[in-house]
Parts: sequence; structure tokens; C-alpha cells
Amino acid sequence: MKRAFVTGITGQDGAYLAKLLLEKGYEVHGGIRRISHPIDERLRKLRIERDIIFHEFDLAEVNSINRVIKAQRFDEVYNLAAQSFVGSSWDLPIYAGDVNGLGPARILDALRSFSPDTRFYQASTSEMYGLVQAVPQNETTRFYPRSPYGVAKVYGHYITVNYRESFGMHASSGILFNHESPLRGTEFVTRKITLGLARLARSGGDPVVLGNLDARRDWGFAGDYVEGMWLMLQQPQADDYVLATGVTTSIRDFITFAGAELGMQIEWSGEGVTERGIDRASGRTLIKVSEKFYRPAEVDLLVGDPAKAARTLSWTSTVGVRELAEMMVRSDYDEQI
Repeated sequence: MKRAFVTGITGQDGAYLAKLLLEKGYEVHGGIRRISHPIDERLRKLRIERDIIFHEFDLAEVNSINRVIKAQRFDEVYNLAAQSFVGSSWDLPIYAGDVNGLGPARILDALRSFSPDTRFYQASTSEMYGLVQAVPQNETTRFYPRSPYGVAKVYGHYITVNYRESFGMHASSGILFNHESPLRGTEFVTRKITLGLARLARSGGDPVVLGNLDARRDWGFAGDYVEGMWLMLQQPQADDYVLATGVTTSIRDFITFAGAELGMQIEWSGEGVTERGIDRASGRTLIKVSEKFYRPAEVDLLVGDPAKAARTLSWTSTVGVRELAEMMVRSDYDEQI
């Protein structure tokens, strides 16, 4: 039986990855900070919370990392923990740098010292591309991060490459484009949209207030993407891979897809902060825009090229953005019953 350790196991990706590993017969261990102990709702939704062995673990505390790695010597370690919300990283730039940048370095150095044969996965991100230098973005596209989150993730990415090349470690990075699900955190824009529209469809209330509706993202389903993570660590040689759908969609269109699933025909009027999304049948305003939710430095367009992952890992995304929006809003609508 293989033994895997997943940091950030109570998050969206951690929960889906834990479920996948359990289905493949792994003994699954999860790292959680003390404050995270009661926050296992995603694991409960997947009905796996009793199948995981938990360890206190903090990316900012090297002693906790060393203790777990030295004592357990896992076959695989997946580092999914992070200061994960991009918008908050402007308020927490030092914390984001410590956790998202130095955190992976602490794990890698513990593995080098105590368990050098362990295979390591680092959760890199499309936010590293930021002000994109090529369309679409692949493994060789130059990074230009536009947030403290993205800057820190670039360090985490390259320290993984460095340990692989310096010490021969099986250390891979997955450059994942946006991946969503009904388990997505409520602070993320897709879930904010689907929760808000579900509430409006059921009980009415105030419009959903958002930022830049013109921003375009490459959205896929998190359940597909965790399989790509696992496939990376099954390869004979470590490497870096983009996981993406290759399709870019505006936030405005994501809203339209989600609304249609609930019978809303959304029409758009105005532009910029005056733009409104209005339900055609009732004339009710469903969506408003506020400068409050614009980023200090916007990332306007992200779209990934997953050709390498398709070629080497035989990985492809199976859920399109329209289906994804429908899945998420239907789940949020049904949970309000």
C-alpha cells in the first residue's frame, strides 16, 4: 500500500485528491493547521473524513514539517496548501511570500534530508503568467505575475525545479489553470456567482456584486485536475506540466451559463462600473459591478496549452465551462432546499 501526504487536504483540491488516492488504494495522510481542525466540510461531503490520518502541519513552521516528514517517510507528498485567495494577497504580502514561496522550500529541504526518495508535487498556478507574454500559455511561457500571490508562487515553482535539478529529486510542478467545483470556496468569483444566483432564484434579495466582468479565464473541473497531479508523480522522470482546457471564457459568460441553468435569461446593459445583468423576464437586476472588487493589477486573459500533459500523461479535461457552471449553480440551488 502506497502512503501519500496531502497538505491543504481540507481545501477543494485536497478533498478531491484524497478521494482519488483512497480509491486507488493509498493510505492517505493529511496536513492541517490547528485552526483548520473543524473545517472538514468538504471531506464530509465526499464521505471520506474518517478514512484520513491527520497530522498537525504548518508551512510556516519548519519544525512541524521536519517532524512529519522524518517520522512518516511517505511515498508521495502533494503540496496543495497555500495562502490561496489572490485578492487577499495584497493585504497579506509577507504571509503569502512565506507560505506560498518558502513553504515549498521547507518541505523540499525536509524531504532531501529525511526522505529523498519521496516523490513531490508542487501546486503551481496560472497566476504566475499574470500579464501574459504569449497566448496560449505553456510550460515555456515567461512568467509575469501581477499579485503577491503570483510572485510567491513563482518562487515555489522555481525552487521545485531547482531541487529537482540540484539533488535529483522526483519533484514536479503542475501549472494549473482555474479549476472549480461545488466544493470551491465561497470567496472565489465562480462560487460567489453560483451561490448568489441560487439565492436570487430561491428567495430573492440583493444583486450579486462583482468586479471586472471582462476578465477571461480558462476554467475546468477540479476533479479532472487532481488526476493530473497524481499522473505527474507516476512518471519515471519528474517534470512540469500545464493543466488546462485550452478554452477561455469571460466572467460575464460564466454568469450567463449559470443563470440559464436556473431559467434566468440575463441581458447586459451599461459598461464598466455601470454595467448590470438584468433578468429579461422580471426586469430584476441580478448582477452589479463595483470598483471595490477590481484588483490593483488586473490579469485580463489566461488560457492554457495542455498539449504536453495530453501527450505525456494522456490527460485531458472532461468537463466544459458551461457544464461546470451548470453543475455548480445546480448544487448551490439544491443545497438551499
